[in-house]
Amino acid sequence: MKGLKMMKIDFARNIALKSLYEINIKQAYSNIVLDKFINENREKLSNLDINFISELVYGVVTWKLTLEYIIQKYSKTKIKKMSDWVKNILYLGSYQIIFLDKVPKSAAVNESVNLCKKYNFKSVGLVNAILRKIEKSDYKEISNITNSITRISLKYSMPEWIVKKICDEYGEEETANICQNLNLRPNISVRINRLKGKMDLGEKGILEDFRTITGTKNITKTKEYIEGNITIQDEAAGLSSFVLAPKEGEIVLDACSAPGGKTTYLAELMHNKGKIVAWDIYEERLKQVEQNAKRLGIDIIQTEVHDATKLKEEYVEKFDKILLDVPCLGLGVIRRKPDIKWNRQEEDIKEISDIQFNILKTCSKYLKRNGTLVYSTCSMLKEENDAIIEKFIKEENFETVNIEEQIPNEFSKITTKDMVQFLPSQKHDGFFITMLKKI
Repeated sequence: MKGLKMMKIDFARNIALKSLYEINIKQAYSNIVLDKFINENREKLSNLDINFISELVYGVVTWKLTLEYIIQKYSKTKIKKMSDWVKNILYLGSYQIIFLDKVPKSAAVNESVNLCKKYNFKSVGLVNAILRKIEKSDYKEISNITNSITRISLKYSMPEWIVKKICDEYGEEETANICQNLNLRPNISVRINRLKGKMDLGEKGILEDFRTITGTKNITKTKEYIEGNITIQDEAAGLSSFVLAPKEGEIVLDACSAPGGKTTYLAELMHNKGKIVAWDIYEERLKQVEQNAKRLGIDIIQTEVHDATKLKEEYVEKFDKILLDVPCLGLGVIRRKPDIKWNRQEEDIKEISDIQFNILKTCSKYLKRNGTLVYSTCSMLKEENDAIIEKFIKEENFETVNIEEQIPNEFSKITTKDMVQFLPSQKHDGFFITMLKKI
């Protein structure tokens, strides 16, 4: 039996390695790659194997920069010159040695060497030598680096440009807290469907409709999820719908709706009475909105393929309320999608902020007079948030609305001129919300 168990662990590590190869070399999304490999091999994998694979993959993607620094310290060969397989084997082995206390260090080294024998035999000696050195060392010197941007970057495995951006806005101490929280593995937050009644499930969240589920249970396979009693959604993300507070019978626009978490919450808050128009630029993504609505027993959502930056004349001044959860860099959800920090560049900010402003300016025309609009992002950068709102108010006949009383104190937030910035914490993602009224 012991031999069989070891074989399974080898198999799990092999799947983790192949997943990392696609993520790090082919820039594939970690969640999609993991789902693919796990589903292809599900019959051969125990729940323990699946949890181990997920830990290895998300762990390496999260800590890649720190791992590179440590590997390079003990290697005469530059990481950039190593083969892609060797590089990922070293990531995998060093992550286990440094971060996984329950994995024997000797096993981490030996299994990495075995993987190297399979994928790049000539580098076995290199992999063995580097991991043996890492096994016997500590990494306290990172905390002693004098340059604060470099220190925070290496300590929390965050690209320097992101650290500098956050530091410029929030200061060094808060930046360290933010980066630390962005590396935490999140619990699963679910929203109870108001249309189906109350449920005794999980730990009560900050908002009445939310519960926190601990562990790594596959929520989408549960009876509660399949029957439409719950939806997976972070509480900070749910706040944009909650703050907009649509009422029964109102006509509401969700201009960036897919995959539908916020749209369906709007419908639940409206008790499935009224009308919601839901847009996205991709028909496939709107199918997700429709599927979620059907599962939850919602029939007031009308989906339409539309680019929210383009004016749709027939909808001018037709909506009571509008939700604009606009595309963003996504820095506030790095703990859920760690590959974001490696796939984004500083140059992306200008392009995406232009899109955000165009969506806001265009969609504001659809609002009735005295109607309200919520603008939200899952980011912490002022260029995507405060700066957009301030520029918009100067050009258009809108005013901000104080929403602070609607937001429970348990949220980690900073309020400036009615604009609310939520910083990443153990309980929720990073998020930005403001409400605007047409006057």
